[in-house]
Amino acid sequence: MSERQQAAFALTNVQLLDPSTGLEEHGAILIEEGKIKAIGANVAGQLPTDILRIDGGGKIAAPGLVDMHVTTGEPGAEHRETLKSASKAAAAGGVTSIACMPDTDPVIDDIALVDFITRRARDTARVHVHPYAAMTRGLAGKEMTEIGLMLQAGAVALSNGRKAITNAQIMRRVMTYAHDFDALIVHHPEDPDLVGNGVMNLGETSTRLGLPGIPAEAETIMVARDIRLAQLTGCRYHAGQISCAESLEIIRRAKDKGLDVTCGVSINHLTLNENDIGLYRTFYKMSPPLRSEDERQAMIAGVADGTIDVIVSAHDPQDVDTKRHPFAECADGAVGLETMLAATMRLVHSDQLTLMQAFKALSTTPASLLRLKAGSLQPGLPADVILFDPNEPWVMDRDDLKSRSKNTAFHKARFSGRVLQTYVEGQLVHHYDPK
Repeated sequence: MSERQQAAFALTNVQLLDPSTGLEEHGAILIEEGKIKAIGANVAGQLPTDILRIDGGGKIAAPGLVDMHVTTGEPGAEHRETLKSASKAAAAGGVTSIACMPDTDPVIDDIALVDFITRRARDTARVHVHPYAAMTRGLAGKEMTEIGLMLQAGAVALSNGRKAITNAQIMRRVMTYAHDFDALIVHHPEDPDLVGNGVMNLGETSTRLGLPGIPAEAETIMVARDIRLAQLTGCRYHAGQISCAESLEIIRRAKDKGLDVTCGVSINHLTLNENDIGLYRTFYKMSPPLRSEDERQAMIAGVADGTIDVIVSAHDPQDVDTKRHPFAECADGAVGLETMLAATMRLVHSDQLTLMQAFKALSTTPASLLRLKAGSLQPGLPADVILFDPNEPWVMDRDDLKSRSKNTAFHKARFSGRVLQTYVEGQLVHHYDPK
């Protein structure tokens, strides 16, 4: 983008979509000095004659996505993913803000690591990068970290990565301190003792494949415990990923009581189920595991009725050394930054979600939970905007991924919906080239 474009330009002839205000109309967006100056149906007619106009071709202009669950390899496993490569993948997928999980090597459990991520992202990343602070030292679940100092250093929330805190007393202390700082707890509700040696959802499919199963209770018991502790301490609690209808009901009851409780679901658990594992396809091994079709449908209904607040990519890059193993021995996880929006569009095209519901869960609500200046097209906010064609068909090929790792669950999947342009603070960071 030229300096002139960075200073002032307008996206015209676009379908405006902003869940933060309910705006849904044809119009234009005026961007000046990296911020949204004006938006609406009448903006195009009021633009200065000499301003640069970018014709959106009638496509959708929406707030950039905010992904609350992104694992990167930096520091410690840069061969899998760096902040730079993750940000390229994010921009290609329309994600303008990512929240980084703390399970790196070393763990983000002190202010030096929070500062490192912040500085490294500032120097190398194309999108906004916000680190989580670990709740316990080394994610071991035994000793609480210096929560206040890390929040002051720039951490946006508290998490223990993919390792749940099983000690209820430790969790209570963390929640108490989080309440004092008005910080958000983002927990992975999966009891490792109940998971045991399980590698997929417990049920008929796991029995048929001869694989040890993970019962739904590994999740639901942890969700129920966490919510009781959240009620006891008064903290802001977010279940990072749920996958079971019973978890959904527990959270629904907590919300009915007025508790400050929210939850998320990965795009994988909205669009895939345990049958996709097929003949031991390791790219479908995840934590929590892919569940039954009934559970998947319950998750979709939870997003539609607002009980599930957030959709995440659960981006977790793994390489050949960790994925090319027998199913029971390979690492969990799949990349998802570049396919999250396109996969969500499957639910929109099948009339299970509206575009407004989808973008609210992908952008506006996660921005609100993390208290970021994002997820909205309101004037005065940073111009984090995507131009999106909801109907363009394409076939995903893992070789085309911007991510360093290619462990996608959507290789050769057919999608309808592609990000054409991504702007971060008014700067063009991704432009789709059809070649």
